[in-house]
Amino acid sequence: MAAAKKPVLYYFDLGSKGRGEVVRLFLHELGIEYEDKRNPYDATWGELSKKYEAEGVTITRKLPSLDIDGHVLSQHVPILRYLARSVGAYDGTTNYEKWLVDAVSDTYIDWRALWVTNLSENKPEYKTTTVPLYYGIWDKFYSQHPGPYLLGNTVTYADFAIFQALDNDEVLGWGPASLPETLKALKAAISERPNVKGYIAARSA
Repeated sequence: MAAAKKPVLYYFDLGSKGRGEVVRLFLHELGIEYEDKRNPYDATWGELSKKYEAEGVTITRKLPSLDIDGHVLSQHVPILRYLARSVGAYDGTTNYEKWLVDAVSDTYIDWRALWVTNLSENKPEYKTTTVPLYYGIWDKFYSQHPGPYLLGNTVTYADFAIFQALDNDEVLGWGPASLPETLKALKAAISERPNVKGYIAARSA
C-alpha cells in the first residue's frame, strides 16, 4: 500500500505572523507532519499567485491553502475547523459550545482584518482603540468558564487563533501594557502545550 501523501501548507515566509502561522501551530498540536511551503511575500507574489491559481493551489489567489486528504482547502479559520472536525475534537461538543467556539473565531477574523490594514497604515488608533475593544470582547468570552481555555480545561481551535492574535500584537509592539488575566492564562497554557512548546520557542518573530 502506498504511503499517504504528506499534507502541504502553502503560505508566506512571515516568521510567526499572519494567517497561515496559526495553521502551522495547529498542525503541530495535532501531531500532523506536513510540508511547509513558504513563499516570499514580495513583488513576485502577483505572478506566483496566478501560477498557483492555474495549478489549483488557490482559488482566491490568496494564502494560506492546505493540500490534505485529496482536497485543497483555503481560508485559514475554516482550515482550522476542518482539522478539528477531522480528529473529532477541538470544536466543542454541545450546540452551545460549538456556537461559542465559532463566535470567538469570528471575532478573531474581524480583528485580523483590522490588524492587516494597520500593517500598512500603522495608526495609533489601532493600539488605543482596536486592541482594547477586541481584548475586552475576548476577556468577556473567556470569563464565562474558569479557563485557561475558552471551554475551561478543553482546548479548541479558537484558542489557537486568539493565542496567535495576542502573539502577533506582542511581536509588533501593539499589545497592551498588560493582558487581562483570562488572556494571560490562555497565552501561558497554549505556550506550554507539549506538541507546540518547542515550535513556539524556536520560531522567528
